Amino acid sequence: MKKRTGEILKILDEQFGTEYICYLHYETPWQLLIATMLSAQCTDARVNIVTADLFQKYDTLEKFANADIKELEQDIKPTGFYHNKAKNIIACTKALVERFHGEVPRSLEDLTSLAGVGRKTANVIRGNIYHDASVVVDTHVKRISKRLGLTCSEDPEKIEQDLMKELPEDHWILYNIQIITFGRSVCTARSPKCGQCRLQKYCKEYKM
Repeated sequence: MKKRTGEILKILDEQFGTEYICYLHYETPWQLLIATMLSAQCTDARVNIVTADLFQKYDTLEKFANADIKELEQDIKPTGFYHNKAKNIIACTKALVERFHGEVPRSLEDLTSLAGVGRKTANVIRGNIYHDASVVVDTHVKRISKRLGLTCSEDPEKIEQDLMKELPEDHWILYNIQIITFGRSVCTARSPKCGQCRLQKYCKEYKM
């Protein structure tokens, strides 16, 4: 690991801790999968409000798989893009019941074969459910990794590869958790609080 990257990680560890936190509420692997699908273009806080009722109403995979699409659309409407999300959730849960015997698969290949599941969602599952070291590239990770010079790519898959090379494996999952907190509280997309930032000297965009 490069000395500069090590210094960045040390500051993140000191400021945000090294505890594994998942901001989405869930009790089962398939609930996390659905919550992550709903979180696309939506805040975790809003998803948690919606899933509080949703997971009581649809308390089994089979209920999701057999859901009426129009009804499900209304149930998840506050998360946005609800037509697409409802269609994908029904197709995805059908596949889980029929192809995977009700289990959420572990491999990236199997996970990304499910409707509405891309690499980001697959890596959330692999990291949180199976504790397989994986790098989740969300909007915060993309923006801040570029600002810190850990990648210069716009493509999430290339950013994932760059970070896997740059970060030690024991920080792959942790980095995402820390960067989400950092991105929400300090290094925001608009008007970042540079005066409060302990990573100023590593930032490509910081102007004195």
